[in-house]
Amino acid sequence: MRPTRFKNPQAEDGQFQLRLIVAYCFMLLMFCILIARFVWLQVYQYEHFATLAQNNRISLLPILPNRGLIMDRNGVILAQNYSAYTLELVPSKMPDMNATIAELAKLVNITPRDEKLFRKLLAESKDFESIPLKVKLTEEEAARVAANAWRYPGVEVKARLFRDYPYKELTSHVLGYIGRINQKDQERLDDEDKTTNYKGSNYIGKTGLEAVYEDDLHGQVGFEEVETDSGGRAIRSLRRTPPVNGNNLKLALDIRLQEVADKLFGNRRGALVAIDPQSGGVLAFLSKPGFDPNLFIDGIDSQSWAALNNDWQKPMINRALRGTYPPGSTFKPFMSMAALETHSIGMHDIRPAPAFFTLPGSSHQFRDSNKNGNGSANLAKAIQVSSDTFFYKLAWDMGIDKIAPTVGQFGLGRPTGIDLDGEASGVLPTKEWKAKRFARYKEEYRRWYPADVVSIGIGQGFNAYTPLQMANAVAILANDGVAYKPHLVQEVVDAKSGKSRLVEAKPDRILPFKQENFEYVKSAMQSVLKPGGTAWRLGIGLPYTMAGKTGTAQVVAIKQGAKYNASALAEQYRDHSWFVAFAPVDKPRIAVAIIVENAGFGAAAAAPIARGLFDYYMTGKVPNSISGDMKTVPMDTADDSAATSD
Repeated sequence: MRPTRFKNPQAEDGQFQLRLIVAYCFMLLMFCILIARFVWLQVYQYEHFATLAQNNRISLLPILPNRGLIMDRNGVILAQNYSAYTLELVPSKMPDMNATIAELAKLVNITPRDEKLFRKLLAESKDFESIPLKVKLTEEEAARVAANAWRYPGVEVKARLFRDYPYKELTSHVLGYIGRINQKDQERLDDEDKTTNYKGSNYIGKTGLEAVYEDDLHGQVGFEEVETDSGGRAIRSLRRTPPVNGNNLKLALDIRLQEVADKLFGNRRGALVAIDPQSGGVLAFLSKPGFDPNLFIDGIDSQSWAALNNDWQKPMINRALRGTYPPGSTFKPFMSMAALETHSIGMHDIRPAPAFFTLPGSSHQFRDSNKNGNGSANLAKAIQVSSDTFFYKLAWDMGIDKIAPTVGQFGLGRPTGIDLDGEASGVLPTKEWKAKRFARYKEEYRRWYPADVVSIGIGQGFNAYTPLQMANAVAILANDGVAYKPHLVQEVVDAKSGKSRLVEAKPDRILPFKQENFEYVKSAMQSVLKPGGTAWRLGIGLPYTMAGKTGTAQVVAIKQGAKYNASALAEQYRDHSWFVAFAPVDKPRIAVAIIVENAGFGAAAAAPIARGLFDYYMTGKVPNSISGDMKTVPMDTADDSAATSD
């Protein structure tokens, strides 16, 4: 039998007291921690949580500005805005996007193109962004979606401004277009610290003037503070900072002149640039064919994109700005200025102009465009009849070291600085250029040979310039060496004040050439339109003075002894037709360079376009024969007895 154990009341009482003390201390510690947390949150973190609470109650909504308008010199609108409803989806708020799209298709007509474009934009966007599924809803469609929007989380109907280019292809290579902001655009905005000003914006200038003048056209975004309830619905507006609309652009370009140029071209490929020599303002800037910039605003579909890219006529290429071509005989006036300025020839010197020219010690014949030659000529007559052999010999005598520095001062072989991106530099050949261009080839290819200069003398060989450069060079020549930088925008009209910021027309530089040399070459160019000149028929009935130069640029080489036969060649291998001109001669108001691709003789294709254009600009009379490919003035081909092949 176990002995009985008696409990010690005092010991048990002590243990109980100890437990009470531990429990009390624990509770006190927890209470102190709680008080410390309250102090931390209520005192030290007050501002932080007050801001969060305010943000839960107040939403900051961006207010988009109206994009600035673009108009021609007479106020004709070339780029405008209009309002329309869009059906947009926010993927992050949608439990089943595909099912939602299927349901929405019962309310509005969602085409396969709409859905395909939506998927493309979805891949380029963030989940929380609003992405358009259907743009330009009718009022009835917008009402149907709005009435059922509560059933579909993440579905919104928004009123947005859209860009419109009413002249479509006619201004595509001047204005460019806007498009949706992509990742590359966003990174650039971040780098330039402009992200805040694009809150809520979906579009940005991509090409042309829309891109170059983006900062002016976009404007300043505004903001509205809106009080919201727990469901995120707006209750009232607390404060509003209005947006500042984008500035308007007024161009030097005359859209009516542009239309005349386009109709004179018809369906032919090429480019035309017309410049005011007194200011550098670009009066017409045409690249044929063009494209419809409206296709790109909301993202072009793959079918349309493929059609543009696969078109053999390359409508997306800005031929006036980026197309480089040998200038043919339109180079001869500048060659003549170089010869006179370097004293390589005198104004009255008579030199041979035979049927062909051969280099010393060589049997290769450089043939003249006139198979019988022109006998002999001074420099003025050589320009008038466009004698190739005269200029072959002149270039050989001068050498490239005398030609390039003088010709280069007319801006050939370097960008003009026009207010468009992507301008090509062209090629004014020099010894240094050839060594650099063929640096990866054998030394025999890099070396400059004396014979290289012969073809350069008539605008062939390594010569390659843009129509813009040629128009600029002719404008400088017409203006006696006073050079203005070509520009499309004439003034920027401030959206707030209405005041205009003019593009100041001050000389970019003045060529240090003798006035008598300018007068001599200009007079010779005027004789091109007189009997005996390569474009003499162009001058018939001319109610104003005009000077010009025809040119035929060879695309493929013709074998020695062979005769050029355009009909035997595929169209893309036929010669280009050039014409440069200015009027009136005494105080020129317009200078132009025109190239018609693969159209043959300059007198037959490009020159009539210039006559029609000048008639309209100088007299206001629209040529009667503007229709399709019709020429303004009947022109004979080069086998006229008084004309060469130019």
